[in-house]
Amino acid sequence: MPEVKHTDALIVVDVQNDFCSGGKMAVPDAELIIRPINSMLMTFDHLVFSRDWHPADHCSFSDAPEYKDKSWPAHCVENSPGAEFRADLRVPVDAIVVNKGTEPDKEAYSAFDSTGLAEKLRDRGITRVFVAGLTLDYCVKATVLDALKEGFDVVLVEDGTRAVAEGQTDAVLNELRAAGVDIVRSDEVT
Repeated sequence: MPEVKHTDALIVVDVQNDFCSGGKMAVPDAELIIRPINSMLMTFDHLVFSRDWHPADHCSFSDAPEYKDKSWPAHCVENSPGAEFRADLRVPVDAIVVNKGTEPDKEAYSAFDSTGLAEKLRDRGITRVFVAGLTLDYCVKATVLDALKEGFDVVLVEDGTRAVAEGQTDAVLNELRAAGVDIVRSDEVT
């Protein structure tokens, strides 16, 4: 069981209304990750929340979405109700919030993509990140892999994430394990 230290941060990826029930890109069982995430917040001195914050003309939006890269329904448009964090997700006022996907002509799945997050974490002495949120097969996976590239040790909180394509969960978990990611459950984080 990983013991949380002052040099650890929790990154919560894209737990936004459009990815939850009733949203424009609802992820199956997305609400089930809220309790595990909220239960871990007090354990960490450093908290990061990322969110898609797309302009209305973002390159990933399609009128006939195929639910794949560059072909999604319009979602998480900046300053819209769909882009807001889920109301039952606790977001402390002192948490770092990073917006991604803000450029109209660029996809950005990772919380590290053009957000300055790696530098913000290094400035705080962070060496390991725990990652949870939505979705395992896109934004969480990209965030985890970029965290590794940036030199951070990475722990994925399995019960704190869900895939948009449910059949992808095992394959993504296996890929991340092979990349060197530790995978735990929220009740193992102390």
